[in-house]
Amino acid sequence: MQKRYLPAMFFFVVLLVLLAHFGGRLSAVPAMTYAEEQKSVYLTFDDGPSTIVTGKILDVLKQEKIKATFFIVSDRVSGRKETLRRIAAEGHTLGVHSKSHVYSEIYSSEKAFLHDVDSCANVITQTTGVIPHVYRFPGGGFQIRKKYTELLEHKGYRVIGWNAVCGDEEIPNASAETLYKTAVKTSQGKKKVVLLLHDSAARKATAEALPEIIAHYRENGYVFRAF
Repeated sequence: MQKRYLPAMFFFVVLLVLLAHFGGRLSAVPAMTYAEEQKSVYLTFDDGPSTIVTGKILDVLKQEKIKATFFIVSDRVSGRKETLRRIAAEGHTLGVHSKSHVYSEIYSSEKAFLHDVDSCANVITQTTGVIPHVYRFPGGGFQIRKKYTELLEHKGYRVIGWNAVCGDEEIPNASAETLYKTAVKTSQGKKKVVLLLHDSAARKATAEALPEIIAHYRENGYVFRAF
């Protein structure tokens, strides 16, 4: 063997020894995917559809080329089927929220809970052809979340919570500026943001605040995603 190859061979042997020694520990640490490394924000809307507010929100999302997730209350679909179809047609995710949004009915028993889920899902599918695969508990479902999550997962649903709010439910008569500031404050420092908003008829300020909310996340390097 010529002498000029010896350094390369020595390096190769050392490399093999190091891999043999540390390989098990190194392989136990999963590499982060590109998606996990990115800052991401999920815009999620509860309690719709409504005629005016949902429509305005869809207009903004279309203009900004953003997909979002809408958790539907199916008792509110009557007279607004075209709005529900528009959500689906424009590529947004439709999720189950509730049939009635009446907590005392929804959580009265497992049977009642599953009936509520199925009733809402059936309306979504019959109206749009979409079979929903995501769910959000009305009111958060904090007292029964663990037990009922197992029921939902058995039916093929992914339960979606939130880790930031715009305040349109928590702050009475909030202005669009207040909703914007609340969204910024509650999502501060979070790499993955699931922002809770509402598109029911009373939430006109939410639609007004949406362009500024979107601009904030975009300027701070977030990628917009839907479930």
